[in-house]
Amino acid sequence: MAPPSGEDNIILIGMPGVGKSTVGVLLAKVTMRGFVDTDVLIQRRRGRPLQEILDDLGPEGFCRVEEACILSLKDTGRVIATGGSAVYSHAAMEHLRATGPVVHLHLPLERLRERIEDLAARGVVMAAGDDLRDLYHERSPLYRRWADLTIDCTGLNQDQVVERILAGLSEYRP
Repeated sequence: MAPPSGEDNIILIGMPGVGKSTVGVLLAKVTMRGFVDTDVLIQRRRGRPLQEILDDLGPEGFCRVEEACILSLKDTGRVIATGGSAVYSHAAMEHLRATGPVVHLHLPLERLRERIEDLAARGVVMAAGDDLRDLYHERSPLYRRWADLTIDCTGLNQDQVVERILAGLSEYRP
């Protein structure tokens, strides 16, 4: 089985705090690809932090902005770290999946709790009254649905996660 070509994108999905952006930068460097963080791209295009955009537009409005941002991505040969809520958009995920493998970075809920200090300040799409546990149980099936490869990041440092991704992608076949 052949790994993704240099023309393919590698898409990282997962919960807030799992390390998509950090791992994405390292993976891009190792694979000689460009790097795109869709959360940063949204902020840059809107000229303000994610939480302000979310407060202004609400969850549905934010998801529409996120979907439009992802659908606007046309380049190949990149590592793309999505916002955790990208999996709510069928159109966005189909668009991403058509450009290369989707890699789900997974951590157990307890580890995510240790990593995330203030979920409310991160620009996270979630229903009023929900907490990290609710979000985890809502999104986990969506991540599994869209993933071509799942990497359990428990106990791994960022370099080890990159190594696991590369090993998994070496067996990837679209």
